[in-house]
Amino acid sequence: MPITVKDIREAAATLQQYKSAKANLEQKIIDNEQWFKMRHWEQYRRRDGGKLPASAWLFNSILNKHADAMDNYPEPAILPAEESDSETAKMLSQVVPAILERNNYEQVYSDAWWYKLKHGTGVKGIFWDALKDDICIRRIDLLNLFWEPGITDIQQSENLFHVELVNHDTLAAAYPALPETPAPSIDVSKYIYDESVDTSRKSAVIDWYYKKLDDAGRPVLHYCKFVGQTILYASENEEAYRESGFYNHGQYPFVFDVLYALEGTPIGFGFIDVMKDSQETIDALDADIQFNARLLAKPRYLTKAGSGVNLAELADYSKDFIEVTGDPTAAVYALPVRQLDASVIDFRERKIQEMKETSGNRDFNQGGAVSGVTAASAISMLQEAGNKLSRDSIKASYRAFVEECRLVMELMRQFYDRTRVFRITEPNGDFYFLHFDNSAMQAVDRELMGVAFGAREPVFDIKVSAQKQSPFNQITHNQFVMGMFEKGMFNPQIRDQAAAAISLMDFAGKEKMLALLDK
Repeated sequence: MPITVKDIREAAATLQQYKSAKANLEQKIIDNEQWFKMRHWEQYRRRDGGKLPASAWLFNSILNKHADAMDNYPEPAILPAEESDSETAKMLSQVVPAILERNNYEQVYSDAWWYKLKHGTGVKGIFWDALKDDICIRRIDLLNLFWEPGITDIQQSENLFHVELVNHDTLAAAYPALPETPAPSIDVSKYIYDESVDTSRKSAVIDWYYKKLDDAGRPVLHYCKFVGQTILYASENEEAYRESGFYNHGQYPFVFDVLYALEGTPIGFGFIDVMKDSQETIDALDADIQFNARLLAKPRYLTKAGSGVNLAELADYSKDFIEVTGDPTAAVYALPVRQLDASVIDFRERKIQEMKETSGNRDFNQGGAVSGVTAASAISMLQEAGNKLSRDSIKASYRAFVEECRLVMELMRQFYDRTRVFRITEPNGDFYFLHFDNSAMQAVDRELMGVAFGAREPVFDIKVSAQKQSPFNQITHNQFVMGMFEKGMFNPQIRDQAAAAISLMDFAGKEKMLALLDK
């Protein structure tokens, strides 16, 4: 049955239920964004009515984790599941990175990591863009995404909604039949902006994804776009997609990359949730320390009424001389100020150390010397030992990246039905042009001795490696090679012993070094 206005009314009601269920999450995301901007003091006031100072310990921890992620920016390698698919896998290993580059994926990856560190979950959407006739990859804001409450895997949600505010003029240009001012169907939560953001001339465009089961019991994904009560597009109303669904892979085109997982929900929590209590304590102590320092720097006085002291001149620090009548020692008394106990300063330092330990953002993780350790190799070893928290979250992002690449390849399998040209850049800077279509990715009939075994669709595995390495690790690796050279490991007279020793080691470039020894 085609999608009608009644269907989208029911979908809008379901969307409102989903939105109500994630109200606490939306408020937490908005609050966390204020913490990240170090504007959280706007919600907390000192006892004297002033603003709390905001130190950047939490901010620095997030910066360090984001730098770790970008130092390990992923690169996919496509592997064949069967030998007959080797040539196609080789081409995909070149084409998929080119598609990522076309989508400025490094920026998308960076933005998703910022969101993941701040709010606990980074989401990317992998779509087919009919306007540019190619694959589109975007970072998705959780405030604009709505799913069924109580599920842990986003693919288990009965419906999935993505809401985006679009200018009326833009909508009118794209859809002339749309009413001039379509009725809003949902209010999207907004961040606290420094500038004034006017949304009165914007409408909520809703992308509604839902799954149905086909005759064989397999899930089929359908898609509907609507504004208010106006249907802009519905895959079930299209003959080409009515049976197969909008995307042949049957999956919601969103990948969730979770930092710290929570039960009963597909999203997690981030660094701000873990460390904002410690940051609040540090800021409150900073306020007390600053207040005490101001009292010490500018003392207050008690004066006797009718003492003959000009109080305006006494308060004016530019005056070198102040005339008084009578005995000034009896007329003016400086109020004593008690200096903060050393335990307060010590407690503040302990809270800072607690944040560093909790976040794994110790001094040597940022390249600092620790207890007189200055050698590059020693600092690198300390970094590797301390970076296990970063490595764990980066591996989770790699798993999400594998799923993203898989969705990219499935869209290629469905939509790349004509030859496309990709510029492939080699490591030495040279480039060439590769012609590619999806013919080798389609299902083929299998037959053995005249007996048909059904169609087989080529399947590929994805291996992820870090495209970029930390410059500090590169320096350490170079020092390691120089150390082997100084110990005579490259001496042709001990080539067999050197090859035996190197074969038992584990380091980057091991195979290349063994090949050089064999020459």
